[in-house]
Amino acid sequence: MATFFGEVVAAPSRAGVDDEEEEEAAGQALEETPEDREIRRRVEEKREVAVRWALPAGEAAPGAAAEPLRCSRFVVAVGHNAAAFLSSFILDSVCWEVVGAVKLWNEWCRTSNTTNVLPTDSFCLFYRLISDPTVLLCQCSCYVAEDQQFQWLEKVFGHIQKEGLQVTILSTCPVADYKTQESTLTLPSPFLKALKTKEFKEQVCCPLLEQPNIVRDLPAAVLSYCQVWQIPAVLYQCYTDVIKLDTVTIEAFKPLLSSETLKNLVKDVSESTKSLKKLLTTNETHNNIYI
Repeated sequence: MATFFGEVVAAPSRAGVDDEEEEEAAGQALEETPEDREIRRRVEEKREVAVRWALPAGEAAPGAAAEPLRCSRFVVAVGHNAAAFLSSFILDSVCWEVVGAVKLWNEWCRTSNTTNVLPTDSFCLFYRLISDPTVLLCQCSCYVAEDQQFQWLEKVFGHIQKEGLQVTILSTCPVADYKTQESTLTLPSPFLKALKTKEFKEQVCCPLLEQPNIVRDLPAAVLSYCQVWQIPAVLYQCYTDVIKLDTVTIEAFKPLLSSETLKNLVKDVSESTKSLKKLLTTNETHNNIYI
């Protein structure tokens, strides 16, 4: 979890654990059979996060012997509504190209190999701006489990040049998670809050997240990674009372269109509105088919 408010977190302690409990735990570890080890190995193998880069012909995909991708701006949208915001207001099939995808499996999702995805699909795709290849976007609508987050970070940021990099993260969470002395019932949901690393010097587009609030899951992992590597990064978290894909929640991110990172990437507003309506219509049709 990421807060950067300066809390002191106590390390786990073995105090109070008696010898019998230690012996019992050791005995259980020794009792693991070859079948148990094989099952555990297969589960770990299945939960392996695979990042596949598919750069155009003539360009080498980043790997052990290749140079990292040059990147000045990296925008990461986590969750269906944040991903839909990029689809509606930023992404254009003429201006952007898919250059990579993440394949993963866990208890909550299973990504596919296709890049032709619906808003309700679980996917994680990377796009590059054709006119400026140093600009990368990531739409991640799949759930990345806690034990997979480090893999995701290492395999994604391990292939991106960190020098001169700036990261913007978009995500949503329930307004019930927002901690305040006021009643959450009176809050004008949805609303944006920002959390940034020490190196991020630009003006943020909304109020900063107050103590004792925290952020979780992949957005927190990305922000923490940037803090450790001293990468300028800002997280914009939208607190909403709607869980599903929602027009109002998507449009709550619109103040970010005037930010230094996104302002020159914005599509025509009228076209963006059409794209949003089309996206939601496609989603509704898809849901009706499976009801």
